[in-house]
Amino acid sequence: MAQREAGGDFDSRFGLRDLLGLRGGMAWLFVLILELIIVLYMLGNLQAASLTQTLVALVIMAAAGALVLLVPDDPLPWSATVFVTVAGPVATALTAVDLGSAPAHHVVWTAFACSYVLAALVLRGRIAAAWLSVAASAAVLVVAGLRIDVRFDAIVSASIVPIGTVAAISAFAVIIRPIQRSLRMLREEATIRAAAEATMIAADGERIRQLARLDRVARPILERIADGAVLTATEREQCRLLEAELRDGLRAPQLVTEELSGAARGARARGVEVVLLDDGGFEGVPQWVRQRVIDSAVRELDAANAGSVTVRVLPLGRRVLATVLAHAADDDRRTEIDTDGNVAVST
Repeated sequence: MAQREAGGDFDSRFGLRDLLGLRGGMAWLFVLILELIIVLYMLGNLQAASLTQTLVALVIMAAAGALVLLVPDDPLPWSATVFVTVAGPVATALTAVDLGSAPAHHVVWTAFACSYVLAALVLRGRIAAAWLSVAASAAVLVVAGLRIDVRFDAIVSASIVPIGTVAAISAFAVIIRPIQRSLRMLREEATIRAAAEATMIAADGERIRQLARLDRVARPILERIADGAVLTATEREQCRLLEAELRDGLRAPQLVTEELSGAARGARARGVEVVLLDDGGFEGVPQWVRQRVIDSAVRELDAANAGSVTVRVLPLGRRVLATVLAHAADDDRRTEIDTDGNVAVST
């Protein structure tokens, strides 16, 4: 199920626009060219329709051209799709309804502008909507032509222009779909492979870091044990403290700093039970907030002479980032540090 949802998301992020490079600066260049073409064609209606009708139709088509290319989601959202679908028939009606005695070829100008906008609509994954707009525009042309007695060949020419353009782009979209699917799969595999490699590199780096730390803190005592030396009481205590410190590195890697490890070692040497827990809440937290947690923990550890101290980094999404619980025979103290770095102490 998760793979299917991920695949659907990949479809939306790798459509024909990606295949044709219609993103970023190239997309804006394409928008500029399309808008210029629309303006040039629509201004040809000035000799046939009134200035007001021509300008209104021009604004509608220009808005449709901008929407069909600039709205980011693929396929094009239905709100934008409906506007682009309706724009063609409306602009056609505005420029053809009062054609009157103007030359019949003027009825073709709006059809040319519509054909380019609908071709872009096909590229945005709305083939059915594009064909619906073509049919509606043709119907408007037929009605307007019969009403004002435009020659039949002019009506046919104006209808064929968007039909031919949308048919060609639709065929291209259908033919290119297997290539698009293959490229999408290759990109998805490359992304997964890159993520896996990044994970391996991070894991290898962490392993090297832990091995270097283990070599630094444990090698001397391990070499004495390997040599068969009899450990003194002080060395056995050192082994106990070292084992607890190494355990901290596994349970709370984000809390292991020289400052906090030294404070924990000193508290354990005084008989304090120290527990460090890391549930991942440090991810994305500023360094100064992390340091405030470390400082609060070090302060409690240095002050403890008996009992226990538990330092815990809470899971992601909590208001409280970390807690420090100090338990002693005479009192208990709880310190909370939130994600904004505010410290609250309660007893």
